[in-house]
Amino acid sequence: MKKVITYGTYDLLHQGHINLLRRAKELGDYLIVGVTNDSFDRERGKLNVRNNVLERVEAVKATGFADEVIIENYVGQKIDDIQKYDVDIFAIGSDWEGKFDYLNEFCKVVYLPRTEGISSTMLREKSQDEVKIGIIGCGRVARRFPSEANVVSGVKVCAAYDIDKGAVVDMASKNKDIWAYSDVNKLFDVVDAVYIATPHLTHYAYIKQALVTKKHVLCETPMVLDGRQARELYELAEKQGCILMEANKTAHCPAFNHLIVMIKSGLIGEVVDIEASLSKLWDGNKGLREFDALQAGGSFYELGSYPLLPILKLLGTEYLNLNLYSRIQDGVDLYTKGIFRYDKAVCSFKVGLGVKTEGNLVISGTKGYAYVPAPWWKTDYFELRYEDQNDNKKFFYKWDGHGLRYEIQEFVSCIINHRFSSARLRRRESICMAEIMQRFTERKNLFEI
Repeated sequence: MKKVITYGTYDLLHQGHINLLRRAKELGDYLIVGVTNDSFDRERGKLNVRNNVLERVEAVKATGFADEVIIENYVGQKIDDIQKYDVDIFAIGSDWEGKFDYLNEFCKVVYLPRTEGISSTMLREKSQDEVKIGIIGCGRVARRFPSEANVVSGVKVCAAYDIDKGAVVDMASKNKDIWAYSDVNKLFDVVDAVYIATPHLTHYAYIKQALVTKKHVLCETPMVLDGRQARELYELAEKQGCILMEANKTAHCPAFNHLIVMIKSGLIGEVVDIEASLSKLWDGNKGLREFDALQAGGSFYELGSYPLLPILKLLGTEYLNLNLYSRIQDGVDLYTKGIFRYDKAVCSFKVGLGVKTEGNLVISGTKGYAYVPAPWWKTDYFELRYEDQNDNKKFFYKWDGHGLRYEIQEFVSCIINHRFSSARLRRRESICMAEIMQRFTERKNLFEI
């Protein structure tokens, strides 16, 4: 049997893609199609993908030409795949002519003629104008947003608002395309979507105001601190035909998503225990919002959504019990530890703004465990470890910029494809996080230490 392999992004699958797949199939008996992952489009200079990897895999399958579909995750994978699948022919479009001649050492390389006059880039330009985004809240995190959005295609940051006039004027002065607004309602008039990066307790009102005016919303984590508010806002978003997404950068980190997929595929067996920790030693005497009880300060509100993420992604939202242990000073928790009990697993997390802890993520299974060193919330490297050390595997990934570009890319993809929930952070998971924050607020099963 003659095996053929080809690769592509297959974004906005079009007739040119279909023609190339048909020609590749005609070269042999069995066609393997490699679909590049969401973050693997960097060489083009921007994050151009409009359809996420699962949508693109399904589109390739629907053509009927692929006997097997795999995902391309890393540089050098083509050589590995050719040897792994015992491939006879590597086929690729003629626009890459000469670029893959080095693979002739491993199999025959064939450059296939492209279909002229059509491309994903052309379709992107025709199918969708730029999504105009306004920033609400021009503080520390938001200052990174314009440069991160600049590397995502189909996005234009054009407006900003803050109750602090100096902050919004400063942002506009440093970004020539951003216009400063002193009235948030006037900002809504000129944008399609908003990015909210204001203090936690203001999120609910700004999100609701944006959704009422039918604007899509990307809101910094934690989105809200009350499960009832979270449910209300997601229901309102769908009713209004708008996308509401929580901006948790770890949830959209390529390496973290690959880790979750590997764990769910059973590579370390059944998950029995998860330990996640995150801490920052900040000076509480500098008047920071994070240490102000009246502004929802404290380590759990500030950091908790990150260690909650792997627990809820891998074990779900239906936990049996949660106990919280906090060291509280002036109404603010300097340290909080939580212990979840599930039907067949136990998990713990630690967060601190006044207590330092090792910031690792360890996921223990019946066949092995995953180890992600600090800072695991910006995952670019992790290991799968086993009883036989010869079976251990190390995985390296690139973390670009501040990481906001990945959540912006998914946000825009959801807008364009009318997806109300992202697989990277499901609505039910976001709601569960808000419910857990609410438990902390209400001091349910909370013990001071």
